[in-house]
Amino acid sequence: MDPEIRSLRARLAAHASWANTTDPASRTAKARAAADDRFAKQAREMHPDASEEQIARVAAHLRKAHFSRMALASAVARSRRSKSAAA
Repeated sequence: MDPEIRSLRARLAAHASWANTTDPASRTAKARAAADDRFAKQAREMHPDASEEQIARVAAHLRKAHFSRMALASAVARSRRSKSAAA
């Protein structure tokens, strides 16, 4: 299937799915809790003697670093696609 058509179909399905969801927060609650647990676990591994307050602070920074890393990778990919399309 053409990548552009596949992308449009996936976007359509995602919008239809979210239109059928009255409470988006509850739909994603388990995933957010799992991510929070993963960052907290990583923080505890890095600082086993830290207090819960310190663990929460480190976990918050680990989360921010994760999303910043993903944003950077996305920007690099967009730049590469833009350069290859221009060539």
